[in-house]
Amino acid sequence: MTVRSLPALAADSRPSRRRRWSSSLAGWGYALPTAAFVLIFFVVPIGIVARMSVSDWKLFTGDRGWNSGKNFQSALDDPLLWPSVWFTIKYTVVTTVILLALALGLALLVQESTRWTGLLRTSFLIPSALGLASASLLFYALYSPQSSPLLGFTDKPISFLGTPMSALWSTVVLIVWRYAGFYMLLLLVGLQSISGDVYEAARLDGANRWQTFRRITLPLLRPSLALSTILCVTGSLLAFDQFYILTKGGPDNSTITIVQLIYNSAFQGRNDLGRAAALSILVLGALLIINLVQFRSLRGKEN
Repeated sequence: MTVRSLPALAADSRPSRRRRWSSSLAGWGYALPTAAFVLIFFVVPIGIVARMSVSDWKLFTGDRGWNSGKNFQSALDDPLLWPSVWFTIKYTVVTTVILLALALGLALLVQESTRWTGLLRTSFLIPSALGLASASLLFYALYSPQSSPLLGFTDKPISFLGTPMSALWSTVVLIVWRYAGFYMLLLLVGLQSISGDVYEAARLDGANRWQTFRRITLPLLRPSLALSTILCVTGSLLAFDQFYILTKGGPDNSTITIVQLIYNSAFQGRNDLGRAAALSILVLGALLIINLVQFRSLRGKEN
């Protein structure tokens, strides 16, 4: 056996060390744009909001110094806070259940490749290409007693937005129409990732359609369902555009969401950016807790 000298081994190790350093630098180079984006558009704004939440910071006068926790106390004392929280939770539950159930049904409908599958998938997905503000304006015209095309089908105008319950359900219809195709696509990807051999084995064992759906489809679709649930819940809790355009929080502040309350605190009425920032911090903390609970409850047992 040939015994190599220490200088020779050190010389051989230098190129490998250089390769490791170059690989590390390349990795940092690829990650740097994303890290800079997150820092500029996420970390820095959160820091500014946190600073504003403990300051006497008005919309027109700017920062007038620290005020300790007065903004948080003022936010918690707002008489509209808990009604807006309750309405936001109610809207989130209703929207999530209806939207995911419909999206799953549509995904199962277009799962198999048939003559009309492409047309159906495109038809279901088209509303997702429309911006939420544009869709809200479209439905506002649809619900309007003056311009609604539904006027020709009834003797007297229907009050789609005139009562708290009708306003809620009218908004839910808009959101389901707008997002059903998007969540259908997410669930369809999950369905198509399930091997056909699993279904064939279930049929050979004598499983019917319901047993196959309950014992095979739903368990294997769990990651896609978890992702869709988290996205739907988070988006519903942060609802703003649809209610701002359709109801402005009415009638009698019955459809005001927590994000609308933040907007009103900052730009309407009080014009108090500090109080709005305190509300934003509270909402951010609640969202982190809710998402953490969802991740822990929806993840698979193998994780």
